[in-house]
Order: sequence, then structure tokens, then C-alpha cells
Amino acid sequence: MTRKQIKAQAARYTKFVEWSDEDDCFIGRCPEIMAGGVHGNDEAKVYAELCQAVEEMIETIHADGHELPKPLAVKKFSGKFVLRLEPALHRRLAAKALAAGESLNSFCADALVKA
Repeated sequence: MTRKQIKAQAARYTKFVEWSDEDDCFIGRCPEIMAGGVHGNDEAKVYAELCQAVEEMIETIHADGHELPKPLAVKKFSGKFVLRLEPALHRRLAAKALAAGESLNSFCADALVKA
């Protein structure tokens, strides 16, 4: 694989950088391609380091003869998933949704967006 091909492949994977109060620094991750992450105090530098780490991981996977995982961007999602809860929590969520004048689905979707 050429450097250009590796960069193009790496660009397809989801990367995110967020502040961690626990670690007191920015943490950069690409969960589709690597278990760990990178960290630092400068958000832009962490993102650049993350991009480099993803490219290196792609090189390693390719060199080892393994197949790359599919990027989330190309996976098909139905928009539905089953969430198993304790019945008491299900009841509390239904009550909160009712009190908010929303369906349980809308209430939970909003809560997940905020999480």
C-alpha cells in the first residue's frame, strides 16, 4: 500500500477527540480500528497524532495480511436496536416520558443524544 492509499483508507474511519476530566487532557480515539487512543493538552495536536496512529495501524494490519474492519460510514444501520432494562427502570422511563408529554422512544432518543 502506498502512503497515499493508506491516508485515503484512514480518512474513512471515525475519529474523535474529547476532553477527559478524569485524565485532565484531550483523548483521541478511533474505536473502529484500534483499542487504545492518544492523549495530550492540545486538541489539534491530539487529532494529528490520532490520524498518524490510525495510518500506522492500517499499515500494520495490511502488513500482517489481515482484512481491515469496515468503517462505520459504510455499514448499514436500521435505526432500531433492542435495549434490555430492568422492569423498574423501564417503568420509570415510561413515567418520565409521559410526564414530559413524549413517547418513550422520543424521550429515550433525546436522552441518548444528550449523553
